[in-house]
Amino acid sequence: MSTRKILVTSALPYANGPIHIGHLVEYIQTDIWVRFQKQRGNLCYYVCADDTHGTPIMLKADREGISPEELIAQVGKEHLADFGEFGVAFDNYHSTHSEENKVFSSLIYERLRDAGHINSRTITQGYDPVKKMFLADRFIKGDCPKCGALEQYGDGCEVCGSTYSPTELKNAVSAISGAKPVPKDSVHYFFNLENFKDMLRDWTNAGHLQPEVTNKLAEWLDGGLQQWDISRDAPYFGFEIPDAPGKYFYVWLDAPIGYMASFKNLCDKQGLDFDEFWRKDSNTELYHFIGKDIIYFHALFWPAMLTGAQFRTPSAIFAHGFLTVNGEKMSKSRGTFITARTYLDHLNPEYLRYYFAAKLSAGVDDIDLNFDDFSQRVNSDLVGKVVNIASRCSGFISKRFANRLSENCSEPALFADFINVNESIAELYETREFAKAMREIMALADKANQYIDEKKPWLLAKEEGKDQELHDVCSMGLNLFRVLTAYLKPVLPALVKEAEQFLAIESQNWVAGLQPLKGHAINEFKPLMTRVEADKIAAIIDASKENLEKTSDKSKPEPKAKQFEPIADTIQIDDFAKLDLRIAKIIKAESVPEADKLLKLTVDIGDECRTVFAGIKSAYKPEELEGRLTLVLANLAPRKMRFGNSEGMVLVAGPGGKDIFVLSPDEGAVAGMRVK
Repeated sequence: MSTRKILVTSALPYANGPIHIGHLVEYIQTDIWVRFQKQRGNLCYYVCADDTHGTPIMLKADREGISPEELIAQVGKEHLADFGEFGVAFDNYHSTHSEENKVFSSLIYERLRDAGHINSRTITQGYDPVKKMFLADRFIKGDCPKCGALEQYGDGCEVCGSTYSPTELKNAVSAISGAKPVPKDSVHYFFNLENFKDMLRDWTNAGHLQPEVTNKLAEWLDGGLQQWDISRDAPYFGFEIPDAPGKYFYVWLDAPIGYMASFKNLCDKQGLDFDEFWRKDSNTELYHFIGKDIIYFHALFWPAMLTGAQFRTPSAIFAHGFLTVNGEKMSKSRGTFITARTYLDHLNPEYLRYYFAAKLSAGVDDIDLNFDDFSQRVNSDLVGKVVNIASRCSGFISKRFANRLSENCSEPALFADFINVNESIAELYETREFAKAMREIMALADKANQYIDEKKPWLLAKEEGKDQELHDVCSMGLNLFRVLTAYLKPVLPALVKEAEQFLAIESQNWVAGLQPLKGHAINEFKPLMTRVEADKIAAIIDASKENLEKTSDKSKPEPKAKQFEPIADTIQIDDFAKLDLRIAKIIKAESVPEADKLLKLTVDIGDECRTVFAGIKSAYKPEELEGRLTLVLANLAPRKMRFGNSEGMVLVAGPGGKDIFVLSPDEGAVAGMRVK
């Protein structure tokens, strides 16, 4: 199979504020796909840039008493730092306020102009007489002409949903100075999108878009394409139009051109051939990952601009949905977001990478970050399943076999099963069906844990003459762990790098053709990932509460909570989070002759066996308990009894006597699985 040449972009974050976790859906999705392509051996470049032009940037810089250039330089550093800590590995991160972007914006404009796709005409706009500037619709506020709602923007009412022109607003004022806008004429430049209607109809139906996006674009195409205003009047932070002094390119014209500019900057640094990727007859692949809110710009304006300027169009545009948090809509304009930095102050960024991967599909559906589900999924899948395999097997390899794996592959058929699904998992990554890929990988993790449960290395370690079998079983477990990490590498690059260091192996390519490690020396195992702690999530929510509270609907009274009298002293969620509850398998049960109520239980909690004394003798005969699953409090301090040490607590329920019930979890559970 020949190596593919791929150029990938994410939408450019606007340089007027911090990255938030809603943004990260896109950058993590893109990064996973790019890492997968590179792991498969394809030549893949991932470029992006800060979107730095426009009135909001100019006004924010003015409020802060700095130049727009100083503002975007500062914000650019913050953006890149956040992306880096979330493992988003751009090959180049640039700025739309760059010489490359100025050159390409002018070139594309001039080619469109010379081909007859640009015209100009006089329009009337609201003008701020205090700030001496024309006002975009979003900078005019007033009372809705339809429903009378106060403080609505000039292009539409957020209360009743009506759309209108700014001149229809009642009591209109400038959102910048508070002055009453006055009408004023100005010459503006327009891109004739209608000239590309046939081309766009063909392009949008040629497999470049998701089906639901194609259907939406068909509605817009059928409704007729309007001329696109691509100019703004001074003062404006951006690039001046070459043949129109005092007129500037609208930010949305030069923003997508920023993809080309960032790649050109990379080409100049690395000696790459820019034209190979952007000329009209290019055989390379070009993909844009975007949010569904900017489809119109990317799937209509952008391919039309490229076609009119004699450049290639995208191979595909992949749109995704929005992020909600605990079911609540995020809104940047109202400040209702959890910033990337707030998250990073408290939690491992790879938790979020995995959670998004476990939620994302190839469609444009919104996804919800539910923190209860987030904790359960990370703790169960990553800590309880994947990392648990290494922790269960590594101790025996270290203590008994000097950190060297067995010369044997004791289960070649099982190892082959793990390798043989690599193409189906690869196809899921390729088609951006990440949630399905994660389910397939976790099914393999379950199979690996089931193998270890069946072989019971903790018992083999206690039996005479079982050293070789113990060595083989634990080595097999670590070889299966290695395959799992190779599959998870696009999603969890930091964890997998640590796993590769533990296994003393080179950076892993894709799984196809992977052979088991035999007689291989590994390093001492160090914990690869800890559990999500409830207090960390509480801290994130608390730090963002001021923003989140701004969205609460004050027009509706809060429902009164039903009051209950406490039946005992209460504990806080932080206290509950300290409990290490595990599913345990009862390996052996014995009577304690000297005690009327106690049974002595040997329980497997996943990474070791424990002895626990339980007061359930009145309800169960020992032989009835062996092989059953129960819940154990694993981090209870050992209690010294005259019969021996009790190393935990078995959780039971009932009024007493013969009515005591061992809490048996679902039989599909495995020993060692943590419960929250």
